[in-house]
Amino acid sequence: MKKKHLTSLISKIRREIGHKDVDICIFDIIFHEESGILLIITPDRPEKSVIIGKGGWVVGRLREELGVNSIHVEAYSDFIVPRYRMGLAVEKLETIIEKYPSQYNKPFVNLKILLNARIENPYDLGSVLRDFNGLDLHQEGELTNGEFKTVVALSGGIDSSTSLIMAKMLGFNPLAVTVNPGDIILPKYFRESVENLTQKLKVKHQYLDVDMKEVIEGSLEGRFHPCGRCSKTIEETVFHFTRENNIPFVIYGDLLSSGAQSIHLEEYSSDSMEKCISRGLNNDEVNSSVNSTFLFQENGNISGDKTGLRKVNFLSKGNVLKINLPALLSLKKGDVEKIAADWGVKKRGGYGCPLIGEVHRKHPHMRRFSIQRVLRETRAGVLEPGEALEQMTGII
Repeated sequence: MKKKHLTSLISKIRREIGHKDVDICIFDIIFHEESGILLIITPDRPEKSVIIGKGGWVVGRLREELGVNSIHVEAYSDFIVPRYRMGLAVEKLETIIEKYPSQYNKPFVNLKILLNARIENPYDLGSVLRDFNGLDLHQEGELTNGEFKTVVALSGGIDSSTSLIMAKMLGFNPLAVTVNPGDIILPKYFRESVENLTQKLKVKHQYLDVDMKEVIEGSLEGRFHPCGRCSKTIEETVFHFTRENNIPFVIYGDLLSSGAQSIHLEEYSSDSMEKCISRGLNNDEVNSSVNSTFLFQENGNISGDKTGLRKVNFLSKGNVLKINLPALLSLKKGDVEKIAADWGVKKRGGYGCPLIGEVHRKHPHMRRFSIQRVLRETRAGVLEPGEALEQMTGII
């Protein structure tokens, strides 16, 4: 399939359905024969709109004329920033890989391979993941039976579900945890989604109960919007669980903190370590207080000696590495929907949980803050304008 033939066909279709005759600009064409999916890349968004046409009429007719299963039209300009951000993430990963012993850094080596593949081909996530899956990169067998490399915060939504799927694929040997504040925030259909996915992936799962009474009551009274406080409580609960259980990595499904900021070391307070030493705690008490079984000598060899506290490296202070995996991979909402759907996780209609729906009903002025949250994801390029409009319509 050549650009010249395709541009002529698009011009013909536009004329036949009464659209204005304009220049058709195509940057590249990628056709995946196995799936029958055609990807058309335009220089920028205006050219993308020309090929899609009003109401999608042009691209719909084009699909019929070509006899392909589906056509996706994307603007090259939309790939420039994600490509740059993924490059920053690769640089950050290279420094992280050096700081962990081999049995812990291999998932990051796998992640670096995947990121480089995404940078080379940012247009077709499906083909990148298919090729990546064929590399047999799982490394779970190198750890002691029952030992987890990472905790994954799993809510049952498509973002966190994709995080768990990718963590399993990359060899992080994940433990999925779900914070359960009650049915008004975590309804039954989300719990069913969590349990179905973890069973399919053969990943161990655990619920963490948390008291959200103040958040629920305050938001229902109209004193504040619940999402920020709820998210903070959930994240802190998962993080505390990770540190208490001596697991070095925690993965969240955040899509916003992209690039180098999507992977961040939360250092354990050195003051806590000094207090342990000054109080003269024995080895077991120190280990419990600093929440760290990952004590390594400076040469990187594992050591059972917990007395050399001042000579240990990256993991020796109960540090936890926080990874916002979808953001690190510069995934968009459409990407996570496809990945999650392959494992039976479907996007729920509407915006947010039952609590926010009730807050919107009782206090209509709170809808403004929900719309601001949608616009934040739209500005970041996570949501397409059409997806954002759908969410905002549901809010209103």
